[in-house]
Amino acid sequence: MDTPMPDRNPLKRSFVDISNNNSSSSLEMDNFNDVDDHNDTASQELASISSSPEEFRPRGYQTKVFEVAVKRNTIAVLETGAGKTMIAVMLIKQIGQAVFSSGVKRLILFLAPTVHLVNQQYEVIKSQTNFRVGEYYGSKGIDEWSLKTWEKEIDEHDVLVMTPQILLDALRKAFLNLEMVSLVILDECHRSAGNHPYAKIMKDFYHKMENKPKVFGMTASPVIRKGVSSATDCEDQLAVLESVLDSQIFTIEDKKEMDAYVPSAREMCRFYDKAHCSCVELKDKVKASWSKFDASMLALQGARQIRYKDMDDKLTTMRKQLSKDHAKILNCLEDLGLICAYEAAKVCLENASNPTDECGIYQDVSLQCRYFLEDVLHIIDESLPEGHNFLLGHGFDSSAAMGFGFISPKLQELLQLFLSFGEARQVLCLIFVERIITAKVIERFLKKVENLAHFTVSYLTGANASADALTPKMQMETLESFRSGKVNLLFATDVVEEGIHVPECSCVIRFDLPKTVRSYVQSRGRARQIDSQFITMLERGNTKQRDQLFEIIRSEWSMTDTAINRDPDVWTQKACASEATKKYVVDVTGASVTADSSVSLIHQYCQHLPGDRYYTPKPTFQLEVLERACHCTLKLPPNAAFQTLVGPTCRNQQLAKQLVCLEACKKLHQMGALDDHLLPLVEEPSEIGVAVKGKSTSAGAGTTKRKELHGTTCIHALSGSWGAKCDGATFHAYKFDFACSIVTEIYSGFILLIESKLDDDVGNNEMDLYLVAKIVKSYISSCGQVYLDAAQMMRAKQFQEFFFNGLFGRLFSRSKSSREFLLQKGTASLWSPSNMYLLLPLEPLSISSRESWKIDWKGIEACSSVVEFLKNCFLGVQSNGGGGNQLPNNLESSTVECDGTNTMHFANALVNVENLKDMVVLAIHTGRIYSIVKVMSDSSAESAFEGNADDEFSTYAEYFNKRYGIVLMHPGQPLLRLKQSHNPHNHLVNYNDEGDSKVGIVGGRQQQHVHMPPELLIKIDVPISVVKSIYLMPSLMHRLECLMLSSQLRQEINYHTPNFHIASSLILEAITTLRCCESFSMERLELLGDSVLKYAVSCHLFLKYPNKHEGQLSSWRSGAVCNSTLHKLGIDCKLQEYIQDSPFDPRRWTAPGQKSVCPPVPCKCGVDTLQVPLDPKFQTESSAVKVGKPCDAGHRWMGSKTVSDCVESVIGAYYVSGGMIAALHVMKWFGINAELDHSLISEAITSASLRSYIPKEDEVKGLESKLGYVFSVKFLLQEAMTHASVQEQGVTYCYQRLEFLGDSVLDLLITWHLYQSHKDVDPGELTDLRSASVNNDNFAQVAVKQNLYSHLLHCSTFLQSQITEYINSFHEPVQGTKAPKALGDLVESIAGALLIDTKFNLDDVWRIFKPLLSPIATPEKLELPPLRELVELCDSIGVFVKDKCSKKGEMVHAQLWVQLDNELLSGEGCDKNKKAAKGKAASSLLKKLQNRGIVYTRGGSKRRKLDTDRVADLSSRGSENEYLSGQTKPKKQKMEGQRSRDSNRDPSPANYPNHAPPVIESINMKKGGPRTTLYDLCKKVQWPMPTFDTTETKSRTAIEFGEGPETRKGFNSYVSKIILNIPSFGIIECEGEARPDKKTSYDSAALVVLNELHKRGQAIIGESI
Repeated sequence: MDTPMPDRNPLKRSFVDISNNNSSSSLEMDNFNDVDDHNDTASQELASISSSPEEFRPRGYQTKVFEVAVKRNTIAVLETGAGKTMIAVMLIKQIGQAVFSSGVKRLILFLAPTVHLVNQQYEVIKSQTNFRVGEYYGSKGIDEWSLKTWEKEIDEHDVLVMTPQILLDALRKAFLNLEMVSLVILDECHRSAGNHPYAKIMKDFYHKMENKPKVFGMTASPVIRKGVSSATDCEDQLAVLESVLDSQIFTIEDKKEMDAYVPSAREMCRFYDKAHCSCVELKDKVKASWSKFDASMLALQGARQIRYKDMDDKLTTMRKQLSKDHAKILNCLEDLGLICAYEAAKVCLENASNPTDECGIYQDVSLQCRYFLEDVLHIIDESLPEGHNFLLGHGFDSSAAMGFGFISPKLQELLQLFLSFGEARQVLCLIFVERIITAKVIERFLKKVENLAHFTVSYLTGANASADALTPKMQMETLESFRSGKVNLLFATDVVEEGIHVPECSCVIRFDLPKTVRSYVQSRGRARQIDSQFITMLERGNTKQRDQLFEIIRSEWSMTDTAINRDPDVWTQKACASEATKKYVVDVTGASVTADSSVSLIHQYCQHLPGDRYYTPKPTFQLEVLERACHCTLKLPPNAAFQTLVGPTCRNQQLAKQLVCLEACKKLHQMGALDDHLLPLVEEPSEIGVAVKGKSTSAGAGTTKRKELHGTTCIHALSGSWGAKCDGATFHAYKFDFACSIVTEIYSGFILLIESKLDDDVGNNEMDLYLVAKIVKSYISSCGQVYLDAAQMMRAKQFQEFFFNGLFGRLFSRSKSSREFLLQKGTASLWSPSNMYLLLPLEPLSISSRESWKIDWKGIEACSSVVEFLKNCFLGVQSNGGGGNQLPNNLESSTVECDGTNTMHFANALVNVENLKDMVVLAIHTGRIYSIVKVMSDSSAESAFEGNADDEFSTYAEYFNKRYGIVLMHPGQPLLRLKQSHNPHNHLVNYNDEGDSKVGIVGGRQQQHVHMPPELLIKIDVPISVVKSIYLMPSLMHRLECLMLSSQLRQEINYHTPNFHIASSLILEAITTLRCCESFSMERLELLGDSVLKYAVSCHLFLKYPNKHEGQLSSWRSGAVCNSTLHKLGIDCKLQEYIQDSPFDPRRWTAPGQKSVCPPVPCKCGVDTLQVPLDPKFQTESSAVKVGKPCDAGHRWMGSKTVSDCVESVIGAYYVSGGMIAALHVMKWFGINAELDHSLISEAITSASLRSYIPKEDEVKGLESKLGYVFSVKFLLQEAMTHASVQEQGVTYCYQRLEFLGDSVLDLLITWHLYQSHKDVDPGELTDLRSASVNNDNFAQVAVKQNLYSHLLHCSTFLQSQITEYINSFHEPVQGTKAPKALGDLVESIAGALLIDTKFNLDDVWRIFKPLLSPIATPEKLELPPLRELVELCDSIGVFVKDKCSKKGEMVHAQLWVQLDNELLSGEGCDKNKKAAKGKAASSLLKKLQNRGIVYTRGGSKRRKLDTDRVADLSSRGSENEYLSGQTKPKKQKMEGQRSRDSNRDPSPANYPNHAPPVIESINMKKGGPRTTLYDLCKKVQWPMPTFDTTETKSRTAIEFGEGPETRKGFNSYVSKIILNIPSFGIIECEGEARPDKKTSYDSAALVVLNELHKRGQAIIGESI
């Protein structure tokens, strides 16, 4: 026996005592066993956290029970707190080790009846064993698990802790099998009776096995009924429990050891008087009020003109709720008194529904409930003194209050009990009540009693459907607060008697009597502290209560005595009486359903059917009673696999219902509606390609977040083997002609010689090339074949090597000691078989010439002579062993000055001055090609040198001598001004209309010129027009190469029909992303392809699966068209290798024979081939990885979604060129089998025409007249008009499948119309147009405007009321009125019916529907959603939007803020969901901005589809937007009084708002880092975005930027000034340092302003990285 603690009241313990209750050395490890019968935790759980499993030392009685349990199946009957769980842990270790040693996978199952217990037992087993433990209960979504999920769980765990229902369901579905189990432990095993899952598991599965697992049951009260009437009855109950569990009861006879460890609560009774005040008059008033309002509700229900079952059910439920509220209030009045009855009425009123969006009649009836409760409050309030809350203050006299009936004697006695605890704040007392309302109102009452203010009160109930019940989360939080001592007095219902474990609980009070022995024993077991009390409250003189308690105590004694005195040696187990029940078993898997489980399975099947807010799919049962028998007719929803089934005749109604459901389960499985595990079928058909969704795709595939490394494919047409031929070769010739918009500008024609023949639309083409202030139109035409002999090939290659390296590369490479001529030796390394073609100039032909083209061999020969000259020159230099620059021998003798003559000395010739204009020359010291602009007659090499940095050179002669080691022979000759432009440009995009110049383009810069002595120039006898044409070649050939690639993809797809042709340019558009910065991209085609794909898959599924409901079809379609599926299909077809995902960089383009001088981008990808294998190591979500930047090997990182988008755009391209037939072909090439089988179309029409139904001829004819079309199959239109709610009228069809089809039909038709009608619209705007046209609201408006809604057949009062309200809103606009979804569905289903009736003729459907849909949205009338408009407006003016949402009751309150330069604007909105509330707030804010002259205008800048993503989450608006692209921030619209240029105001911390300055942890010093930091700071504190003003400075000599390895050289420098407006503080203007490009100058300025902010205390900056 425990030693009592002297002089200590167990109810008055300090917090320190509670925290250190296990510190006594006398308890030590024994306290570890002082646990609950189902928790076995207490100090045991606490010790397990700090102790290893080996430290546990079992007590003697635990060892004894364990030894028995090892030998046979056992039911351990031990008191609460005796440590039964630790015996189970010992058993788990023993058997688990044996299983592990055997090498055969066997599970151990631990079953606990509640979630609380599962969680607690899981923690204990996990901490006390080394096994892998898993926990399972319903809220984890296990009901939706598949076989694969269960197999994974089984594979990864050894011990499964779960509720019995989870196991029963898994056994029935054949996900688990008891054959794989070695041990089953049943906690609270006394529940194994009746229909409890424990009993079902044992009877339906365990007892039918041959190789049974071991069973161990645990309980403190083994009787299975409320009590025992006799010893025989007790023995029978124990025998039944043993029979069901196939186990023998075992308990400990000698209680001495157990009594020493298990604390026993002192049991006592507290008596209270019978209520003196019966409140009969008050009860009569409350009852009269209830009768009055119930009659009013009944009258309202009967007065309705439209009677639908849905409203009848709701009104009946409302009347039941009224009765429940009435009963709750009366119960509190009788049991607790007036004050608690008043609180009960308030609780009921708080829980009363306020259905603002329900129909009028429902709102009226709901108001009657509220009026009743308000009336009751008034009635009770009249019986209470005015301001009755003061009664509960410090002077509260409970005896006087009891005398007046304010509180009951029972409640008064409870108060006295609490007051006896004194001022101790750490009392932990658990009070059990029968009803939830009792717990709630007493809790409220006690919180108002100031004498008990030192106690914290709360309540704990089960999680059920009641409005008074707590959520599971609240339960856990409340229980944890009680355990920790934050809550002292906890009221609880008996639902959680077996789930509460509080080791410090010092008192348990039964405010309401327990009803069973189990309840009595379990609640008493909650008193866990030493010297704790168990108090039962009884009414004086109430013999019924006394007898009830006596019977419970007697039953407990009988139960204990019988269990102890049973002789185990003479024990004979009774056979478990297995109930003869019918079942259906699936042969393949062994899954089964019994008659009693079939009803729930049918309900589960119906829950998976599609429904809406007006209709919930559920089965209905019609019982027909015959003489001494009955049968049941089951009716399933219209979208079920079948609708009606008549069951067999039975003797009772319940069995009749079960048997018809069993037959229905069997039929549903046979029809494929239930899978082989008897679950609603969710498998997706594999023939349309959706099966790839499962195994083959990885997480993140097809998303924008994931990036993947991909290679590029070779352009086969560019490859050639002619370079290895020594005797000549035949080429396909393609002529390039040029025509400039400035007629006087002449460009030489060129010829492309290539080994492969190009497709006609590639080899015969034209394109515009954009230069500064002019456009050059290029014409490509096929010229047949041409043969070049070996000598011609050699000279042609030499021309190409010379010119392309001289213009875009380097002919000379220079080292410290010497220079080398690139073409001096062999040039084979400059040519690659994968890129072999020739670009040769053509002679200008006269009008009389008969030839259409002729290669300019004269000019080619001239280049060859220059090459030979240079070879000889460099050969002579090398033979003389000299460095520097020595002029050729044939010029050294020419020493005569040319003053007064018209000739000049060039390096290789004497040239007449009159012939110098536009002459093409080569600088012998640099190897660069120039053209002569003019003769600088007033200067010579002896003139002062321009461009000195530090007066380093006095003359040009000195410059060339010191810099290149050249001694000029004719320094007196005039200098020549030469035009230099050695960088290729992107001429494919017209930037003339855009403000900012960009990398790689000609953008309005002043032409660069150099001055040079003539003797350093080599004359090249080719016209300037050749050079001008060569400058066009990088852009022209890039576009031609892209077209070749597109043609190559077209050949891969290989679709040919007589009347079909798809242009390579359209395919190029389909594979080009926005990142390429072209005038076209895939987005328009992607938008169209998305609709085409959706339509094709929808039609295929609709026709292929006529018995599948809309939910299944929608799920399958989603799987087929989702990005992850499309991504895999695209990857399988190697589409990623064709995608153009980076802007054309002309500096990295090289012609065959050209050596690139662009800084190399070495491949660090770890791939040796051009293609990149599919491997997770080439996938990432890191933001550090940049997409669109290929390495020299052609590998590039690409967004995973880009591949998915490209699949859709290619489908869209084929639809544009060849309609649906071509689109279906390319879909099949991708692996999507969505063929529209004509036989299936015929079957669908035939099936509809043969359908049995009751025709609504008037409705059909009326709707046909409005459509202007007469249906050949009338049923299709009637089906399209029928809502699923008509099930109650016996209708077996509805429009859901047609709606599924019509949705895709209208999507495609409208998208195609918009695509054709708005060809010049930006893709983002086209997306907005479709969003505005294809949505439920728009279709609902069509239904009302065309008066289609009147033909909708339904049986929903709620739907009817919403339609009426919506129609009225057309005449009197009401803010927030939403369109009923059923109206939009009606329009879509009519479109689906039309499609079938017209035999899938889209043109006919559009002809009928276009007038109905008109007017269709146009760019001029397009209105964006308010929030989207606000975000885009703020983007355009460079400010940020901040938002905050909070929930107030059923409404969401949203606030949005926009900080202008000197004003903070806000908008507020309130609605039922976050999106709608934000929309209203945005509308308010837009009006305020409009009042200040800030208006959103569309088309100001090209928006992209990605902008829509910003609306979903304002906080996701990143800083790496258009400002990081190098563009200057958009100019703000003018606002009156917007900016105060008080730059001298000191924005010191003293002036800062009541917030600490923002902290910047670090600044990333890489390119773009300082700007990003500044933008993030502006967003965080809501400052307007800064503006930049950049000044460019040019130099003729190179300028060095930076130091050390970061040093860069350039001829241009940029300095940026930054202006940052800080609201309420003024403007900061700073200037950055000079940088070699505009973007880094922005970074420099941003860094300066950040440091200035830090200096002024406006920001705190950490380190720079």
